[in-house]
Amino acid sequence: MKMFSRGLVSTALIAGVLVVHTSAVAGTIRIGATMRMISENGQKYGQMVADEFDLINKNGGINGNTIELSLLNDECKSDKGVANANKFIHEQKVHLIIGSTCSSVSLPIVDVTAQARVPQIIPHSTNAKITQKGSAWVFRVPVSGRYYAGVNAKYTGENIGTKIAYICAADAASQNDCDAMQDQMRRQFNAEPAYVAQVQEKEVDFRTHMLKIKSANVDGIMIAALAETMSRALLQSYEAGIGKSVRRIGSSSASNAPVPKIAGDAVLGVFYTAAYAAADKRPIAQLFNQMVRDKYGIHAPDHDFSQAYDLVRIVEIALHRANLNLSDGSLAADRTAIRDAIASVDGYRGLASGPISFCAAPTPQCRDGNKTPVLIHYTKGGEEFETEVLARVPMPINFGLE
Repeated sequence: MKMFSRGLVSTALIAGVLVVHTSAVAGTIRIGATMRMISENGQKYGQMVADEFDLINKNGGINGNTIELSLLNDECKSDKGVANANKFIHEQKVHLIIGSTCSSVSLPIVDVTAQARVPQIIPHSTNAKITQKGSAWVFRVPVSGRYYAGVNAKYTGENIGTKIAYICAADAASQNDCDAMQDQMRRQFNAEPAYVAQVQEKEVDFRTHMLKIKSANVDGIMIAALAETMSRALLQSYEAGIGKSVRRIGSSSASNAPVPKIAGDAVLGVFYTAAYAAADKRPIAQLFNQMVRDKYGIHAPDHDFSQAYDLVRIVEIALHRANLNLSDGSLAADRTAIRDAIASVDGYRGLASGPISFCAAPTPQCRDGNKTPVLIHYTKGGEEFETEVLARVPMPINFGLE
C-alpha cells in the first residue's frame, strides 16, 4: 500500500505537478472530515481517507509539516453535518474541511464554510446546486449530477425508449438526479414522465407504485435513491411482475456495493453513470482495486472509494503548493492559500474517469472538477458482482447550466 500510494505521488512529482515550498519550522495542518459512516462501506471510505493522510505523514508530511485529521460521522443528516463543520471551524480551527458524502449534508455546509471563509472539498456529493451557490470556498471532486443526467437521458432515449417511470427518493442527491433526468428527457426527446413517485429516503414498500408502473407499459424505470432503498425497489419491481424487457436505470448510488449485494439477480442489466468502475482496465485502476481488496476486504471498489482516494491526492498536491505559515495569527491567510492552491489544480489524472481541473472563479464551470461520467451496467449480481463499462463521455463545461 505504501508503495502504491507514494507511486502515484512520485508520478506527479516527475510530471512537475508538485511545487514544494520548504518550511523552516514544522507545523500542523488541521483537516476536518465529515462523512456518512453508518454502513460498512461508509466506514471504510472514512478509514481509507484517514489511512492515506497517515501515510503522507509517515512519508515526511507536507513540506515537513504534519497533517492532523479529525474524522466525524454525520450519518447523512444535515444537522449533524452542520454541527460537525462548526466544530471544525470554531473549536478545532481547521485549515480545510472535507465533506460530505451526502448532498443533503454538503449543501448546508457550503453556506457555513463560505461565511467562515474556510475551504471545503467534497468527496462524493453530486447535487448540481452545491457549486451553483456561487461560493468561492467549495470544490467538488465527483462528477456533478448535471453531467450524469445528460448521459443517462441520451442512452435511455436512443437505446431503450422514452416512456419512463421514476421512483424518486427524498435525499438531495436522488431528488436532483430524478429531476435532472426528467428535464433532460424533455430537452432531448420531448418526453414527459410516464409516472413519478416521490418516496421517503428509507422507504420500504414500493409495491403499489410498481403495480401502477406495470400497468403503464413503460420502457424503463429510473430508481433514484440511496443504495439500500434502491435495492428494495429493484427487488419489488420484479415481485410486481415487471419483466426484464423493462430496463432499470439507477442514479449514481447504483454504483455502491450494497446494491448488487442486496438486490442479487435483480441488478442484472441495471445501468447508471458514475465516476469510476472496478471493471476499468487501466493499470492504475487494477492496482487500486487490489489495494482495496487486500486492505479493506472490498471485492470491487465503487466510485466513492476512488473519489475519496483522488480527493486525498488532490489535497496533497494543493498543500504542497500552498505557502503556509501555520501560526496562530496566520489561520485566515493559510485557509486562503489552501483555497487558492486547490483552485490551481489543473489536469489531475488519477482514478477518475477523466481529468480533474479547477480554477479560481466561484462558478460551477470552475468548481465541478470532473466532467467525464462513465456509463456502466451490471453483468452479475450478488457478493461477487461484476460490471461492464459501456462508455466514457466527456461533457461540455457549461452542460446543464442553460
